[in-house]
Amino acid sequence: MSVTVYHNPRCSKSRATLELLQKRGLNPEVVKYLDTPPDATELGKMARKLGLQPKDFLRTGEPAWKELGLDPDAVDETELLRLMSAHPILIERPIVVCGDRARIGRPPEAVLEIVPES
Repeated sequence: MSVTVYHNPRCSKSRATLELLQKRGLNPEVVKYLDTPPDATELGKMARKLGLQPKDFLRTGEPAWKELGLDPDAVDETELLRLMSAHPILIERPIVVCGDRARIGRPPEAVLEIVPES
């Protein structure tokens, strides 16, 4: 089964999650989501796989969010997904997707419950 990591190489949790997967013998597809952000449709699929609402994996502490001046509870899901795609720094990281499941690597070990053992 393929494993994909939505990765920010500048983030220590993202680096640790990728290293953990590699030490487990996995060779995940690495998507540097700041360079190639997922579109709103893909983010919606990720939300379902995570079992979360978009606002639950939104980084509201980022300066980009503060500049937008929005309340995540006052913005509908479609608009949040669009904003997250347009401003990928707002997406929590890392996100690991394996089949129809996904986990946020905070802590990195959280992703181990969805990936195959090698």
